[in-house]
Formats: sequence, structure tokens, C-alpha cells
Amino acid sequence: MQKKLHIKKGDTVQVIAGDDLGKKGRVLEIIRKTDRAIVEGVNMMKKHTKPNTEYPQGGIVEKEAPIHISNLMLVDPKTGSTTRIGRRLNESGKLVRYSKKSGEEIK
Repeated sequence: MQKKLHIKKGDTVQVIAGDDLGKKGRVLEIIRKTDRAIVEGVNMMKKHTKPNTEYPQGGIVEKEAPIHISNLMLVDPKTGSTTRIGRRLNESGKLVRYSKKSGEEIK
């Protein structure tokens, strides 16, 4: 059984530890096996590539590297600041994430 993570694909997150401290970005991908996420514009690395169909010129390409989810914190859509996440049952009996700061349900 897979464990529940506080971050999902498409969430806006802020980096709370490491070289990119304070940067915000959107989660592009979650890697559950290693508890890591790829965040847009965060943890950039340079990759040397040979010419191929995607990069006909080849050369050095910058791309996002995975970052551990413990170094990420969700940005509350209502207030725009970082918040912790809780889980509760909504009116229809479905388990949903909510912001501990504003109490709002997170879609």
C-alpha cells in the first residue's frame, strides 16, 4: 500500500531547506518510490546531451532535478503563504486535504 503524501502533482510549493530555499514552483511530477518531487524552476541541473531529435544541436541543457518532499511545503491558495496540511472528512464523507492555517479545503 502506498503512503499518503502532503503534496500532489499540480500543487504550488515552496522550498524550505537546501540551496533553493524560498523558491516557489508548481509540482510537475511525484516520485513515490524515493519520496521526491520535480518542481518547476527548482533544483536546476545541467545535463550534457548528444544531438538527437529533441535537441538537434545537442550541448548543455538545463532541467529540473528531483528534490525530497520533506524540503517542500505547500503554499495555501487562499493566503499565499506556506501552510501545514491536515486530512478530514467533508460533507459527502470523502477524505480531503485542508490548510491548517486558513481551514480551507485544498482541491
